[in-house]
Amino acid sequence: MPAARTLLLAVTLLCWACGSGAPPAAEAPAPSPAAEKAAEARARLEASEGGRLVLAAIEAHGGLETWYAAPTSSACWEYSNPGAEMRFRSCMTVDNQTRRAYHDLEALGTPDDPQPYEGSFAWDGEQAWIFPADTPKVNPRFWALTGFYFSQIPFVLADPGVSYEKLPDEELDGKTYSMVKCTFGSGVGDAPGDHYILYIDPADQMVRAIRYTVTFGRGARPAGKKAAGPPRETLFYYEDYATADGLKTPQHFNGFWFDDGKQGEFKNEAWATNISYSQPFDESKLAMPEGGRVQPMPGE
Repeated sequence: MPAARTLLLAVTLLCWACGSGAPPAAEAPAPSPAAEKAAEARARLEASEGGRLVLAAIEAHGGLETWYAAPTSSACWEYSNPGAEMRFRSCMTVDNQTRRAYHDLEALGTPDDPQPYEGSFAWDGEQAWIFPADTPKVNPRFWALTGFYFSQIPFVLADPGVSYEKLPDEELDGKTYSMVKCTFGSGVGDAPGDHYILYIDPADQMVRAIRYTVTFGRGARPAGKKAAGPPRETLFYYEDYATADGLKTPQHFNGFWFDDGKQGEFKNEAWATNISYSQPFDESKLAMPEGGRVQPMPGE
């Protein structure tokens, strides 16, 4: 009898596996939103030689999927520019999906004498504002996202509307780098005429420096004033990398004018501290306090 029961069980299992009563195959889990966005960005980047260089840099810095899974980017950004007699520190939080941003101003003054300051500014997706209204020097329309974009290169260069051009290798400080130029389609952001040229270390695909231009507001000139010439490039070193929530970003930026293929005099410096990619986004901080001022585009 035991042998008969064993045979019957074996026949039953065989019929279940082979017949119409077989259990359905498990469905593959749907890809996460981050995985879907990463796949879309990878397709854009892989379409050109320059894009593939940027993709390699993104993967070296933590990867597309890790970037798209991060809800926010937050850091305290401190910027100093002796030529503009300006230094300020603000702690920012940016929604990585909508690119809305708010800042708490903590210090403002000159490079040699930054003073404690209580203020705030934001970009709510439609307009930029600053509080108090008489806060000097800090243009919220420009600065709401500038520190974010510099800190999040190369990740933000996976955005739609970016074009990539592989350039000949260049030497910087005795080392040869892979070079790629990134430009923007018409209507992308407030300064689509900007460009970023990345120095990518061929040994580990990390971004060690960039060259960039600033075209924000250059088209707005008072009547009778001569139009500005082509924007000068800045060479910006990316230094002191740290990892937060799986993404590697620089904590120190050192800028120099760059003319005729050569590094010129010192221009600016910035620091990023308290870096995180997991902080919640406080929607209430997008509302302008009473006594604030909306900042229009130059010329408006």
